[in-house]
Amino acid sequence: MQKVLIDTFTVPKKAEEEFFNRVKVNRNLIKDLPGFIQDSAYIRENGPNEFQFVTVAIWENEEAISNAKKEVQSSYQREGFDMPGMLQRLGISIERGIFEPSKT
Repeated sequence: MQKVLIDTFTVPKKAEEEFFNRVKVNRNLIKDLPGFIQDSAYIRENGPNEFQFVTVAIWENEEAISNAKKEVQSSYQREGFDMPGMLQRLGISIERGIFEPSKT
């Protein structure tokens, strides 16, 4: 059964440029991974100083998500990128969940 990975980021406006540069890198990376079906992104203003950004990635199954996470981590290691460090430094919070299509 397909699995849907939903990430919700709360981002200070001052971090917008760096955040979206990283989002572009990550979204381009996952599109070529086995089991990837499609993704989309949404944005909502949270006031004058922050916004929410939501990514929705659909995968063939949970194994595809697990393998993708490993590949993304390997990519981070190769480029010396510290995602948790970037999020902390920029004051960005993330909520992540794996869902499946509802049968109703």
